[in-house]
Amino acid sequence: MSIGIGGMVGGGIFAVLGLAVSLAQGGTPVSFLIAGGIALITSYSYVKLTLAFPDRGGTVKFINKGFGQSIFSGSVNNLLWTSYIIMIGLYSSAFGSYAPNLFSITGSKIMDAHIYSSAIIILASAINYYSIKVVGQIESYAVIIKLVILIAFVFIGGYGLIGNPNLSQLSMSQWKGPLQLVTAGMVIFVAYEGFELIANAAPDIINPNKNIPKAYYYTVLFVIVLYVVIAFITVGSLPFNEIAKARDYVLAEAAKPMLGRTGFSIITIAALLSTFSAINASLLGGSRVSHEIATDGELPHEFTSQLWNKPLGLFITTIATLILVNSLNLASISIAGSIGFLLVFSVVNYAGVRLSAQIKGTKTLPFSGFILCLLALVILIVQQYASNKTGVLIAVGIILSCFLIEFWYKKSNKKNKG
Repeated sequence: MSIGIGGMVGGGIFAVLGLAVSLAQGGTPVSFLIAGGIALITSYSYVKLTLAFPDRGGTVKFINKGFGQSIFSGSVNNLLWTSYIIMIGLYSSAFGSYAPNLFSITGSKIMDAHIYSSAIIILASAINYYSIKVVGQIESYAVIIKLVILIAFVFIGGYGLIGNPNLSQLSMSQWKGPLQLVTAGMVIFVAYEGFELIANAAPDIINPNKNIPKAYYYTVLFVIVLYVVIAFITVGSLPFNEIAKARDYVLAEAAKPMLGRTGFSIITIAALLSTFSAINASLLGGSRVSHEIATDGELPHEFTSQLWNKPLGLFITTIATLILVNSLNLASISIAGSIGFLLVFSVVNYAGVRLSAQIKGTKTLPFSGFILCLLALVILIVQQYASNKTGVLIAVGIILSCFLIEFWYKKSNKKNKG
């Protein structure tokens, strides 16, 4: 559960909460509930696949089992690696948004954000090169600290809502339309990414038949409740115009009515700690995914080589993230990440359908997850194309690039072998 919660409550909630409110207004808790529902249904496929194929490759292994080591599976696995890079970009962007509230470097929030975002990626990469053990220690302490702070925020914030005039913003009259609520839920779907990391730890779990299902379901249900309550408190604490002004660091702003500047600083520190630990862990996870894909022959074998005693993928992930975070805004990164993971999860759900006999599971839930992920993906692309064309085009471009690169690699590799 700590692996799953640590992966999900990384930097996502700090990064996308303000974006969710801007899209769903008073219906923001409902949007988080919709996104959580899709994550919960998808977790069923992960439970069955993890029990049937316990492997450190996790999602990569499930896709290869479901579709064979083909151009399609290789492309989706490459998209998974790319989506991890996008997530690191999202976390570092959130770090850059919160950090200037404590200490300004240039006096310009935009410049400061880029400096902080780049610096934290380089620092996390250096720690990964220095010691994997240190990465694990940071993650262990960070999970406890950020959960304590967020749960304290829930209790204090809930008490602070009594008599707050902004509570009226949660009424149904302040909700956006059903389609916009779904769209908001899909834009922030990246906040639920992370439960799939439980699969990578499957070989180490004692009594897996009992503990793996509990780990997945308890994790996703806990995070759904946490996110919905945090969204409820945030919308009920601040007027919409103040939420819009502080969109990139709204959770810290929401602590002000109850605890003043002290609360603002505490939540800011929690956000910095959470995003830093998420960057740290995701850099490690991303490099391992690229190594696993290369080992399976879906990337050039050179990706299994090491640079400074670490997988080459770690260096590539770091450079790609630095380029991403200094090129796109937080909203575009969030949309690209959501599109990537919705597509990956739809494929995993369909793998659950195809392998239902082997994994001793029903076809109904995985097929429902497959349809819901695809439907959500279409709604997200169509709805966001009008308001954030850049984010959508970049996400679609990344997906097409993953397929074209894999097609070229497989064909050229086959030709060379011939």
